[in-house]
Amino acid sequence: MTIKIADREFSTRLMVGTGKFDDFETMKKAHAASGAEIVTVAIRRVDEKCAGHVGLMDNIDLNKYWILPNTAGCATAEEAIRIAHLSRAMGINNWIKLEVIPDPKFLLPDPIETLKAAKILVNEGFTVLPYINADPILAKRLEEIGCATVMPLASPIGSGQGVVTMENIKIIIEQSNIPVVVDAGIGVPSDASSVMEKGADFCLINTAIAKASDPVKMAEAFKYGVMAGRAAYEAGRIPVKQYASASSPLTGIVGK
Repeated sequence: MTIKIADREFSTRLMVGTGKFDDFETMKKAHAASGAEIVTVAIRRVDEKCAGHVGLMDNIDLNKYWILPNTAGCATAEEAIRIAHLSRAMGINNWIKLEVIPDPKFLLPDPIETLKAAKILVNEGFTVLPYINADPILAKRLEEIGCATVMPLASPIGSGQGVVTMENIKIIIEQSNIPVVVDAGIGVPSDASSVMEKGADFCLINTAIAKASDPVKMAEAFKYGVMAGRAAYEAGRIPVKQYASASSPLTGIVGK
């Protein structure tokens, strides 16, 4: 079954990143193992030829992957808008993963600047996928102004803390009419599976794959973790009860 973001349909629910890999060959193998169709790229770092980003675009098969340009490295709405314009000028596409992060220690997104930039970019015809704190009110506001998805964090970027914000993510999922992409802080496939079980539409994974001891094997593990979580959500879990419930019938027991 496919899922739609804006005007495009995808058959897999795992998105992957391009940062922190030791080399491009490992990155390419991990991307292939993940089964992902969407790959996010930091446009500012590509444009400025930062370490690890020189030649990056030449190592992504544009016939196989849909590129999701992002505004990583931007601290204000104005910077993010400029990078979005640069991405469009590079001829990639009109999608943008909006990241506005002024906080260098915890890398938490700025909700005010994110909303400000999102309004402008949506009005300029961009397909905007904003990265946000797991704030249900902000998520709804971003949906109302025309964003294509919301991307709440599970925990701080690259922390591997797992899903610290689950209760708020559940609220965001419940009230959202656009896809919910859980992004940042996920450490292992079971983290991804847990949010997919709650009804998240996608997970975006970068550090947990790129910095694993075996990135290719971990990418494959995340592929199956996301698939299992989504299948469990669609199957419908049993209700949680306070007391035990025997799995075998009590009638017909010998001696009774």
